Amino acid sequence: MMNSTLPWRLCAAAVLAAVLSTIVNAASGNARPAPSVSLPDRSGTVITLQSLHGRVVLLDIWASWCPPCRTAFPAYDALYREYREQGFDVLAVNVDEKRSAAEEFLKGRDFQMKVLFDPKGTAPEVFRLRGMPTSYLMDKRGAIRFSHEGFTDKLVPQYRREIEQLLAEAP
Repeated sequence: MMNSTLPWRLCAAAVLAAVLSTIVNAASGNARPAPSVSLPDRSGTVITLQSLHGRVVLLDIWASWCPPCRTAFPAYDALYREYREQGFDVLAVNVDEKRSAAEEFLKGRDFQMKVLFDPKGTAPEVFRLRGMPTSYLMDKRGAIRFSHEGFTDKLVPQYRREIEQLLAEAP
């Protein structure tokens, strides 16, 4: 006779193995490669993720109508200013259907990170976005190592730890 708790134990073990595998993969650099994205910046220059290989990249998908996105925007720019000289970039991908809404939000703001425009929603589709804002931290090889859905200021120390970890790794 089979122990009735065995299937539950096996299921729990499988879930634990999957979680540990994800943690180990993220820590070892075996995370999934970032999808290919090519989007224009404010001047019309097309930026690709592939052009940033060798740098740590935070890609943030945001919209002007999203309150947490509006809160995250200056925090991501501050991280960019803090770490850019060490090989860190931020791509703030705006998904407003009308660029004028994004431009209205950006007007009068002093920011230095790259803002890209994606009115067709290409980035949310290829990154399989589930909520906004969502950010993805990629290592120097272009692999997604960390992702965060939503934003609060309490996440900033965690971002710093993750950025510093990725910057310390060999390319």
